[in-house]
Amino acid sequence: MDDSAAAQHPGHPDYPQHWEADILLRDGGTARIRPITPADAGRLVEFYEQVSDQSKYFRFFAPYPKLSDRDVRRFTHHDFVNRVALAVVVRDRFIATVRYDRIDAEGRPSETGTDAEVAFLVQDAHQGRGVASALLEHIAAVAQERGIRRFQAEVLPENRKMVKVFTDAGYTQRRSFADGVVHLEFDLEQTDRSLAVMRAREHRAEARSVQRLLTPRSVAVIGVSRNPQTVGRALLRDLLGSFDAEFDSRRFEGEPVEGNGDGKRAVRPVYAVNRKAPVGTELDGVPVYRSILEVPGPVDLAVIAVPESAVPETVAQCGAHGVQGLVVVTAGYAETGPEGRDRQRALVRQARAAGMRVIGPNAFGLINTDPEQPLNASLAPHLPRRGGFGIFCQSGAIGVALLEAAHRRGLGVSSFASVGNRSDVSGNDFLQYWAEDDATEVVLLYLESFGNPRKFTRIARRLAEAKPVVVVKGARHTGSLPPGHAVPATATGLQDATVDALFEQAGVTRVETITELYDTGELLVQQPLPPGDRVAVVGNSDSLGLLTYDACLSAGLRPRTPVDLTTGATGENFRIALDVALSDPAVDAVIAVAIPPIGTSAHAFMGGRLAGPEDPEMGSDDPEIATALLEAGERARELGKPLVLAHLALTDLPLRLRPGGIPAFAAPERAVRALAHAVHYAQWRRRTAEAEETARVPELDRIDEPGARVLVDAVLNTRVAVSRPSPTTTLVRGATRRSLLIRTQPGGARITLPDAQARALLAHYGIDVSPTLPAPDEETAVRAASALGYPVALKATAPHLRHRPDLGSVRLDLTGEPGLRRAHRELDALLGGAAQAELVVQRLAPRGVDTVIGATVDPAVGAILSFGLAGAPAELLGDVAHRLVPATDQDVAGLIREVRAAPLLFGWRGAEAVDTGALEELLLRVSRLVDDLPEVASVDLEPVVVAPHGLAILGARVRIAPLPVRSDLGPRAMSSL
Repeated sequence: MDDSAAAQHPGHPDYPQHWEADILLRDGGTARIRPITPADAGRLVEFYEQVSDQSKYFRFFAPYPKLSDRDVRRFTHHDFVNRVALAVVVRDRFIATVRYDRIDAEGRPSETGTDAEVAFLVQDAHQGRGVASALLEHIAAVAQERGIRRFQAEVLPENRKMVKVFTDAGYTQRRSFADGVVHLEFDLEQTDRSLAVMRAREHRAEARSVQRLLTPRSVAVIGVSRNPQTVGRALLRDLLGSFDAEFDSRRFEGEPVEGNGDGKRAVRPVYAVNRKAPVGTELDGVPVYRSILEVPGPVDLAVIAVPESAVPETVAQCGAHGVQGLVVVTAGYAETGPEGRDRQRALVRQARAAGMRVIGPNAFGLINTDPEQPLNASLAPHLPRRGGFGIFCQSGAIGVALLEAAHRRGLGVSSFASVGNRSDVSGNDFLQYWAEDDATEVVLLYLESFGNPRKFTRIARRLAEAKPVVVVKGARHTGSLPPGHAVPATATGLQDATVDALFEQAGVTRVETITELYDTGELLVQQPLPPGDRVAVVGNSDSLGLLTYDACLSAGLRPRTPVDLTTGATGENFRIALDVALSDPAVDAVIAVAIPPIGTSAHAFMGGRLAGPEDPEMGSDDPEIATALLEAGERARELGKPLVLAHLALTDLPLRLRPGGIPAFAAPERAVRALAHAVHYAQWRRRTAEAEETARVPELDRIDEPGARVLVDAVLNTRVAVSRPSPTTTLVRGATRRSLLIRTQPGGARITLPDAQARALLAHYGIDVSPTLPAPDEETAVRAASALGYPVALKATAPHLRHRPDLGSVRLDLTGEPGLRRAHRELDALLGGAAQAELVVQRLAPRGVDTVIGATVDPAVGAILSFGLAGAPAELLGDVAHRLVPATDQDVAGLIREVRAAPLLFGWRGAEAVDTGALEELLLRVSRLVDDLPEVASVDLEPVVVAPHGLAILGARVRIAPLPVRSDLGPRAMSSL
């Protein structure tokens, strides 16, 4: 084997391993995209034999029944730069291929051109699954990496499917027709439309893949035992229990068994598998097979509960039988350590290669309560009642708690997933599904880690625009990652403030506890969204009303003075007061507060003792109050205002209100927290809808992106070592191996720019940093002050003294030479020498409010813009606000008003307000900088002194790094963890 051929094999340093990717197709099935190598000659021939004559004619514009040996060599030998071919592989067989060849302006083969001819071939059996669209995304990304900027394609007019693939992709294109052929040219630079098309396809594929898991036509439980206490047997019982019709496990004709006309729901086949079962064995009325390969009909979903050592063989058999999805309950994977993580990765690779998705391993299971297609493929003993909650969690124990809490509260579930180690199917997939599921009204999530935070934010925001998403995030303070969770290394250290910023911009409601999760979810699913934050409090307890009032103020709501109906209030009193409150246009929500009436068991002392359950005449509430609340609840829905109850010591009233959908909370604080979350979410919905019409990223003057890019490239080219090109690889003109591979580097070490370069880079974006001049001695300091102009400041800039005025390292208001000399001598003596302190002279900034602006690129999330007031508010109290980049004008306006110390900017205690307009513009410039230049890893501006008119940036630090991978902006690909 020559060097060129060797380079085309996986494992060789020049083989582009990063081009390999698992993908989801339009119908929810999986496949793998990878480069074609010389070892694929047999696969290519077999693939071509399965393609129809018409498809071959469309590819080659002539009858082409068979590939010659020369053809096979040409289509399997590539240099991965000027000639590249990719294949889509399912069960180790090609189902589609694509190839590009670099050409020059005349259409001839080239090693320096920036155009390429591209051609596809898809097996007829797999056309219509979105295979060609996915291939186009990946071959376009590969071509851009190799310096190609435009694709050309020639297509016969009657090949409408392929013409549609190109025209629907969203790229900027040109079309012409000559000699009976459609000639297409399209630029490979992503456009807003091409990105929208890609994400819409991603959404459909991921939603469809979850739908296939939740609505299988047939199910097999693998690992069923005679012992009724085993996990496999419990899974079979739970699965059978999810149907109220009798299973017919012996009959299967390729479709679900039809109803028999008696009004009962159609049933789906269920099969049991145990490799040691004697022939003819039945368990729970279900015949047991020794292998899934012996099952007489198709199986869509397999629930696996076999020992870990038997899982690979079981998965292989499922793939051979055409199973579409797996629920792997078996433990012993990543939660056990590095070896287990390797087994987990192998499990996912094996399943995806066979076109299957995986829930788990170490999963609790999957539930669908659709009465037409019920499914309980979980360890839950009962199918929950039907309702509006879509629930996702990663922990089995939390899954049990969530289902039990829903049952106790009388709340219903649309679908539920507890995915364990989350090796494949994730919360992002379920969010895609719930966005399309009409039965899901509110999404509840318990998350312990993020696999792809940036994608989560994008999908959750789209979902939250229509349906509430409520989240409990575990490991809030420790940042620890639960064993077994598959996440990128970049996501393991995600700061909690960053998570809050993600949730805030995505419209996700974050709560602290499982109780608060359901409190908030119950209100959101049963009551209308509040039109504002004005709250009326009405009830029969002055004390409970005041507690509710205080809780509202603490939660940022605007409560009215409570209306006390006294403890003797009747149902009629409640009805009138609630009607008045609800009818008031100055009221957006009503909290009814109630305690047991005087004389009931919760109040009455009889002979010095509390009346108890042995006193049957003592009820815990007045049924007339419940009636009044139910009537008010109907009125509240008509008016679009939420009504909730806060009570103490009442047991019957909450149950009486349940049919009317009025949430009842056993403490005022719980009621107020839930209402505050609903108010905040409703406000976010309104802001988002308004922002779509009014928010913008303003055009700014003094922006020189090309100049900034030249500066950044120059720094990287001089500071990053360039590898010597391999003799087996042809490089495009002007390119080095670094320039070809840099797009796929995970981000190298960050480089802190010298002050002069940092100022120059910022100046390209209209960000002017006040100049400083070194002052290593008195004479130099005097000359520097003369050059800058008095008054000046003298300060230390050594890293250990930077931004530490508490150490006496700054002297301000130096108006002349004598004062400057005196200050220089003082700091020289105080700080151990002017050279060690790195003293500088800077022109004095106008008086104002000291602030801090920063932008940091989190590899897991993207660029984050931050703002706070300098000093203790930001450093000690963590009073910093965050937004994701790019930021709009409304984003930055909200950013500076979000910090708790914001009143200092707006004239607190009679002080003159500062120029927040200039501050907002500066934030927009920083946002634009880091959005335009992904190599900029961080920007820190401190302090930024904001005066009544204008501002001054007194310090700046910029760090850059080789271009990181931004996976959420590239071609669609499943997680490879």
